[in-house]
Amino acid sequence: MKSLVNTPVTHTPPYREIDVETLRGRLAEAVDGEVRFDAGSRAAYARDASNYRQVPIGVVVPRDLDAGVAAVAVCRARDVPVLSRGGGTSLAGQCCNAAVVIDWSKYCGAVESVDAAGRRIVVQAGAGLDQVDHELEPYGLMVGPKPSSHAACTIGGMIGNNSCGASAQAYGKMSESVLRLEILTYDGVRAWVGPTGDAEYDRIQAQGGRLAEIYRQVRELRDETMELVRTRYPKLERRVSGYNLDQLLPENGFDLARALTGSEGTLVTVLRAELRVVPRPAARALAVLGFQDVFTAADAVPAVAAHAPLALEAMDETMYRLARREHPDDPALRDLPEGGGWLLVQFGGDTPEQARERAETMMREVGERAEAPTPTHAFLGDPAREDRMWRWRESGLGVEAYPPTGRQTYEGWSDAAVPPERLGDYLRGYERLLREHDYQESALYGHFGQGCVHGRLPLDLHTDDGVAKYRAFAREAAELVASYGGSLSGEHGDGQALAELLPVMFGEEVVAVFGRFKAIFDPRNRMNPGKVVHPRHLDQDLAQRRFYPHEPRHTFFQYPDDHGRFGHAATRCVGTGKCRKHPFEGGVMCPSYRVTREEEHSTRGRARLLEEMVRGDVITDGWRSTAVRDALDLCLSCKGCRSECPVNVDMATYKAEFLAHHYRGRIRPRAHYSMGWLPLWAALASAAPGLVNSLAAAPGLSRLVKAAAGITPERDLPRFARERFTDWFRRRPAGGPGTRGRVVLWADTFTDHFDPHIGRAAVDVLEAAGFEVIVPPVTLCCGLTWISTGQLGVARRVLARTVGALAPWAEAGVPVVGLEPSCAAVFRADGPELLNTAETRLLADRFLTLAELLETRASDWRPCSVGGQAIAQVHCHQSAIMGYDADRAVLDRFGIRTSVLDSGCCGQAGNFGFERGHHEVSAACAEQGLWPAVRSAEPDDELLADGFSCRTQIAAAGTGRQGRHLAELLAAALVRPE
Repeated sequence: MKSLVNTPVTHTPPYREIDVETLRGRLAEAVDGEVRFDAGSRAAYARDASNYRQVPIGVVVPRDLDAGVAAVAVCRARDVPVLSRGGGTSLAGQCCNAAVVIDWSKYCGAVESVDAAGRRIVVQAGAGLDQVDHELEPYGLMVGPKPSSHAACTIGGMIGNNSCGASAQAYGKMSESVLRLEILTYDGVRAWVGPTGDAEYDRIQAQGGRLAEIYRQVRELRDETMELVRTRYPKLERRVSGYNLDQLLPENGFDLARALTGSEGTLVTVLRAELRVVPRPAARALAVLGFQDVFTAADAVPAVAAHAPLALEAMDETMYRLARREHPDDPALRDLPEGGGWLLVQFGGDTPEQARERAETMMREVGERAEAPTPTHAFLGDPAREDRMWRWRESGLGVEAYPPTGRQTYEGWSDAAVPPERLGDYLRGYERLLREHDYQESALYGHFGQGCVHGRLPLDLHTDDGVAKYRAFAREAAELVASYGGSLSGEHGDGQALAELLPVMFGEEVVAVFGRFKAIFDPRNRMNPGKVVHPRHLDQDLAQRRFYPHEPRHTFFQYPDDHGRFGHAATRCVGTGKCRKHPFEGGVMCPSYRVTREEEHSTRGRARLLEEMVRGDVITDGWRSTAVRDALDLCLSCKGCRSECPVNVDMATYKAEFLAHHYRGRIRPRAHYSMGWLPLWAALASAAPGLVNSLAAAPGLSRLVKAAAGITPERDLPRFARERFTDWFRRRPAGGPGTRGRVVLWADTFTDHFDPHIGRAAVDVLEAAGFEVIVPPVTLCCGLTWISTGQLGVARRVLARTVGALAPWAEAGVPVVGLEPSCAAVFRADGPELLNTAETRLLADRFLTLAELLETRASDWRPCSVGGQAIAQVHCHQSAIMGYDADRAVLDRFGIRTSVLDSGCCGQAGNFGFERGHHEVSAACAEQGLWPAVRSAEPDDELLADGFSCRTQIAAAGTGRQGRHLAELLAAALVRPE
């Protein structure tokens, strides 16, 4: 076929030919933003959520759109490739490249205008989807597509990828939401594009210049190839593969904006978008259908889809089993009806009754089909239960990534789509293909209403033989999809994983047209080169190939979920970016990212640096790395990621391990000696607490003490109690034997030395509930402060002593109760992973919070109550390790109406908020939830905070209000005889 574009598409010059230092200097001069060519930044952006790794040349974070335009201009002048990046959640490798990465997500995310009546908005490319929907909520509107990465993905990324999600069943792909785009070409053309009628086309041609040339060449290309496009493009709603050349057809309005949607940054940079938005459904209802297997479920899809649901999702028995192993007590899993494959069908309506009626009509009519087995039904009818079910479905990637048994899974063939009416037959053929290649452990789930199937594969990407096997499988899978008239990608895009296989789907002629289309916009091949057009092979740049992490000879933690290897833990992150949350989204992780919006301060960013550290070719100084140290510095060790990350990355543990090795044989920060050794200093201060408090509070001396201890001057030093809790307990009259038996009340450092009144309140509660209270006569510490500062050798010795003292009680079946959540979490999680002894594991089973004891050992205790209201700030470690269900139950039993804040970490986080250099982030964390709640609390509201850190942060709000422990609230509610 004759080419209409004579400019050849060239390949990116090798990295070694780029004068990196000159490039960095020119960018720093021209760009209002952050220009980073350091090893840490390049490491953080070397991967997306795919199997691919390409280390960028450098990273630019522009402060506004014009700064981003300037960055592209500098790269053009130096002939350097460019990659625009949003949330970095791409699963096909389109968001990593040996290029200058422009990260739009930190500063360029404004919603510039909302036309509620016209249902349209103008938004900058870096805006997060959840942020945009949050701003649209008061108008009753939302963006139609909602991929499972909605917490992290950006509008620009969604446009680049033509994103879908479950809601695409009702609202279509992102291309159907795009009205206009403001674009920037590599050679400097900046313009708004959209549907182009003849009059508009003539106007553009009359103006002349490069934009007119682009339009003319695109129109000529369309005219020559329109019949090829009409006949070779699959008739499929979920066709995400390839360029959207069909949007250039006359019947589609010659829509250049929609033609550029889904081009993965290989043609233009998207700066702004005008989008069509949709009304939020006033009510929703979720019906779940159970079938014999996932194939039978797929067969039923057309009948179900005929009822026009908002979403039509599916999952198979393998996915269910994996979820049950990981979350055996998840109530959402109990809501599934009997079966081996399920359809989750969501309906909308103006009222709950209308939505429910639509769901019931569907269930009845599908059940009456004579030609198919009758499914089992479950109608939830409860928004909370429906949300749990939906969150569980969205977490499919994380559930499947690290199965409790079996091989680790990877992306590889994760989102092919076929016509829904052919889905059942396709899945049966696909299952046979998986068995032939020994990949049958893969779960099957996805957006079955549009024929899109997800599932990770147990690939061997480390060895040449394993990679060759994967390559052969991908080719056969592509041929299978094409035989059913499907699309290689129904959601995740082509990137590098699928682009090489596009000829199988489209044929060589259409793929040649893709190359010519790219040449019109990017003749020098500098826009995200190697993706979609002239792609690098699917088995190039694999992050795992021949990569076996440098394992340290010795680690302190055991890493039981990572085969006992720190290197495996350091590569655990799969890159979905759920740690990149906005403050309004709730949850715990990741507090420092919520404040700084900086990739290196997300759990994912820190994980990428640790991965590069154990890889050793970008970050070359191992445990001594200052790049890793600096990225971890603002990690609050909140442990939120341990429970909220889809694959349970535990950055607090990794940070402690890193600090232990980083400072081995070296002088540590002063705060490590002051707050890290707090239990020792507290024991010494107990000899004269009043004198210590007076000296520490003296204006001049206080400033010197803080400076010497590495404590920020904005913080008040905590005051030691005049009498320790253990001393008070020793001199009090012995309690009675108790009708419920004995319980050991363990006195942590914070309760014993700073808040002994909490210990006394706990004794009152436990004895009133019928327990005989025992307090160990010697000072025992869990080692928390040494763990958080990475002094793990000391922490082990301290913890081992405490375990040895408490173990006899645990062996005798006596429960041990802790009052400080962070210390309780040490016994439940850190302790077994540090010591790995039978005694430590037994103590972990026997160690309870006060609320857990009252729920499990005194659930029939119904004391009189004064009722009241409370606002609860849950300690991060409790949220991550123990949970808060028992506390809710106990508070309900006492008649205390409790509002639990869902605003994340308070920002104090043990020693973090006290350390010099951390106050700004600590205070900003508090301002995102806790402090506003304290200021707006009613005078009669109790401020419930079990954690010493949380109570410290409440006091720092400046209102004069103090946080109270659960033990205090319960003790105050006891009715005592006159």
